[in-house]
Amino acid sequence: MPFAILGLADDLVRAVAAQGYTTPTPIQAQAIPVILAGRDLLAAAQTGTGKTAAFTLPLLQRLDIRREGRLLPPGRPRALVVTPTRELAAQIVESVRVYGRHLAPRTALLVGGVSMKPQFDALRRGVDVLVATPGRLLDHISQKTVNLSNVEILVLDEADRMLDLGFLPAIRRLLALLPKRRQTLLFSATFAEPIRQLSGDFMNDPAVIDVAPRNAPADLVDQQVHPVDQDRKAALLSHLLSAGERDATLVFTRTKHGADRLSRQLERDGIRTAALHGNKSQSARTRALDDFKQGRIQVLVATDIAARGLDIVQLPRVVNYELPHVPEDYVHRIGRTGRAGCTGLAVSLVSEDETSRLHTIQRLLGRTLPSSVVEGFAPSPVRRSPTAPASAAPGARRHHPQRGSSSGERSGSSSSRRPAGSGGAAGDSSQRRTYHQTRRVTTAGGR
Repeated sequence: MPFAILGLADDLVRAVAAQGYTTPTPIQAQAIPVILAGRDLLAAAQTGTGKTAAFTLPLLQRLDIRREGRLLPPGRPRALVVTPTRELAAQIVESVRVYGRHLAPRTALLVGGVSMKPQFDALRRGVDVLVATPGRLLDHISQKTVNLSNVEILVLDEADRMLDLGFLPAIRRLLALLPKRRQTLLFSATFAEPIRQLSGDFMNDPAVIDVAPRNAPADLVDQQVHPVDQDRKAALLSHLLSAGERDATLVFTRTKHGADRLSRQLERDGIRTAALHGNKSQSARTRALDDFKQGRIQVLVATDIAARGLDIVQLPRVVNYELPHVPEDYVHRIGRTGRAGCTGLAVSLVSEDETSRLHTIQRLLGRTLPSSVVEGFAPSPVRRSPTAPASAAPGARRHHPQRGSSSGERSGSSSSRRPAGSGGAAGDSSQRRTYHQTRRVTTAGGR
């Protein structure tokens, strides 16, 4: 169906058409009428499925922004969007600007890692839509530059990721400051029990939409496993990056220090590389991401904080330099490629100590991933294929993967040219803690 049939105003339909979109994605087709009707909504949809437009478009319409001579009180937003990562927050603000081009909404972006002064200035001018990460929003509230008493619509985006990053106490503090009469929209990649509990605490009879097939990686992603000794991973990665097509490649490590170390190694091998993680300043992260998008660097080495929300058009290749501790994150990682009808390649370099993690990922996916040894990089001593079932090795020890890492980061997306506009590669460093003890191993896949 065309966007006009969903009940959107002509100004919004024109803005969508100007971006080249005519047909809504499944999450947009289902969510937009529900939001326009004023209902609370609990929606399961991965980044890259069009969910940002799914809430941005109806949000703009419900706020009835284009009113002559309207005056907005300083620091009192009418709509609040809370998201776990800085880059995702910035992309949501851009979506509000693009789709609200004929309405001229006033927006403010509150994220950490940058000066608060420009944020003070934006708040003083009055705000229709405030987009923020939890830590920086609480900073402003403590300084009394933000008051949430006028919020009509609340959006929690990537709710599962905020729980993973330990933002639950911050979210509960924010909820206590909001008016009880409001519309609440919660978007998550999964309906795991912590999400259901959270929604039951503060939502009013929400409509429930689940458009994501469980545990399904992108349909167009070719997945490959290369067994290799741990101490030869960097050499194998350099070999793969230098051979054949030198495609733009997003490489995932488990820790910030590991990302920096690998980035330096690749640079020494003559491969243009940058690292992206939470210890980098906001300006450094923005520069690295822009250099990657513009082709000035070939490789972006990132922690799991970048697994959801990186807005990279037609990313051809993802490499798991290290497998994630939690198998769900594998699905989110490889979902950065194979988007918008383009094929993608996801390569995992798997050492002996990661075999159990690979088995867990394969159980989640419900299939065995193809494995091949790259010539010259055969692991030593000879061992069974890492894709073989754990029970195939008599006497092999079986253990569960760790559910977190004190030295790592986790989070998670690219959005191609569709009205999705969501992403994130680095979040506020404050108030993080491991949340995996209460998280069930379930996931929702999607494009």
